[in-house]
Amino acid sequence: MMMKSYRKDYPRPQLVRDSWTSLNGAWDFAFDDAKCGEKEKWYEVFPAQALQICVPFTYETVTSGIADPSHHETVWYHKVLEKAGNEGKLTLLHLEGCDFETDVWVNGTHVGTHRGGYARFSFDITAYLQEGENHLVIRAKDSMSIEQPRGKQRWQKDNFGCWYVQTTGIWKTVWTEEVPEVYLEALKATPDITDGCIRMEYLVAGDIAAKEYEIETEVSFAGTLIAKSRKQVCRKLVKDDICIYRPEESPWGIHTWGPGHPELYDVTIRILEAGQTLDEVYSYFGMREIRIEEGNILLNGSPLYQRLILDQGYWKDSHLTPPDEQALIDDIDKLQAMGFNGLRKHMKIEDERFLYWCDVKGMLVWSEMAAAYEFSDDAVEEFTKEWLEIVRQNYSHPCIITWTPFNESWGVPRIKTCRKQQEFTEAIYYLTRSIDGMRPIITNDGWEHTISDILTLHDYEEDGDVFFDRYDGHLEEIGTGEIYHSQYKSALAEGYPYTGQPVIISEYGGIAFSGGGAGTWGYGNTVDTEEAFLARFDKITTAIKKLPYVSGYCYTQVSDVQQEINGLLTEDHEYKIAPEKIREINCREAGIRKVGKVTT
Repeated sequence: MMMKSYRKDYPRPQLVRDSWTSLNGAWDFAFDDAKCGEKEKWYEVFPAQALQICVPFTYETVTSGIADPSHHETVWYHKVLEKAGNEGKLTLLHLEGCDFETDVWVNGTHVGTHRGGYARFSFDITAYLQEGENHLVIRAKDSMSIEQPRGKQRWQKDNFGCWYVQTTGIWKTVWTEEVPEVYLEALKATPDITDGCIRMEYLVAGDIAAKEYEIETEVSFAGTLIAKSRKQVCRKLVKDDICIYRPEESPWGIHTWGPGHPELYDVTIRILEAGQTLDEVYSYFGMREIRIEEGNILLNGSPLYQRLILDQGYWKDSHLTPPDEQALIDDIDKLQAMGFNGLRKHMKIEDERFLYWCDVKGMLVWSEMAAAYEFSDDAVEEFTKEWLEIVRQNYSHPCIITWTPFNESWGVPRIKTCRKQQEFTEAIYYLTRSIDGMRPIITNDGWEHTISDILTLHDYEEDGDVFFDRYDGHLEEIGTGEIYHSQYKSALAEGYPYTGQPVIISEYGGIAFSGGGAGTWGYGNTVDTEEAFLARFDKITTAIKKLPYVSGYCYTQVSDVQQEINGLLTEDHEYKIAPEKIREINCREAGIRKVGKVTT
């Protein structure tokens, strides 16, 4: 179901305006290895011998037109803009992602700075624009520091293990939009199935004291108006609980979102002055409830068995940046064709258009933060700030059903026994919970959990019989640390008891299948034929599904990435194996899932 808010290539699909301009494409570009750019005022006069780069692809990629995989700490960008010239309008500059420290100048004047490589950030550049030609200059500084969140980006000269070429500078869409002086800056939509309402929070920007303003909201489903509400704007934050309960529409009186039935409501929001529209934006939401009860994960009151796949979101020639929007759509379609009902977006905050299409197509998403790899005061500060930006930015997407801030003790290497590192993960858990009270949070995916709503285990054992024997009937011993799993890691950090959380095998498989080759990497022994791959995939997946206390799994991984060859798709995102063969194994019933008392 295409949403009313949909605009092809629009970078922020849950807050859509018609007046926007993409700045993707050709920019002037320069390396600043001597760190002389600021001293020589490149923000006023850009170097005459500049290169050309295709934004939003980083200089490391083939698609950028430069294809230099070596590390350069400081890079500069320049583009000429034409002023729109609309009186009474503000021009906002948005960068969806720029890694890691970004400075922006317009016509030689410094506009602002942002730190963090994965969250969207914006600047009001209205006051810096002039009639006619305007010069936009962006400087990005990145490092090989393991104290900054970097995900799967290498911090050494060459690739190693499952770490890949670094990502420097602009790697997501850059764009501008025009807004009135009083406009809707952000919104937060919280579905409440029990009360049959959508709880909306609006953040209004501008001088709201100057005049009287109202927010008007219209909610529709499949073209039919469901509800209309109007609220006075008395302060920057406006809240409105909008009832959408209509008993004639469905058994619950509302349309619910989930895999197989991703029903979504359209929303039109207007800021009014004396009844006249100043600002109009389009959005959407899904009505779904995710909760945990008696060892089960429930979606809309029913037990949810999750068939997930690990998705690192890399492409051969463009790395972390998708080649285009269609590439995102194609990936989701291929995963669903193989029988997966969700994915764990690993070590990356994906392009928000990807989340839109997961919303539309009914694909479950675990949202995972890019890891740092050293514990320090600076690492704690950088991680916390950016993680909270990300949670707020993507909160309203119904496809996201789980937050995963930490993975495999990366950045908290002594978490098993170190109280400071344990307290850091507890702090992130409770900070996340203070913003989002509805989604489960996994604080250290894979092992050595502290506070966690789900107990997740990573195990790349390649023999299905060995795997089944390790876990069958041994939940209590796993929870007490008597049984270890992958790489001899215990399921819980010291001092944290198992309290009956649902269990998911959130990494397994990783079968290397390409015929091998120098410098390639995968888990376990490489398989050379489709038959050998399917036999191993079938046996290990079936072993997991036969475990009565396990409520899902996450297979590693979607596609090959550089030296890592354990994808179900090639590095060009083409099928290695006919999708129906994978689907049959994924969707086949196996074992009896233990389900506790469920109430709706």
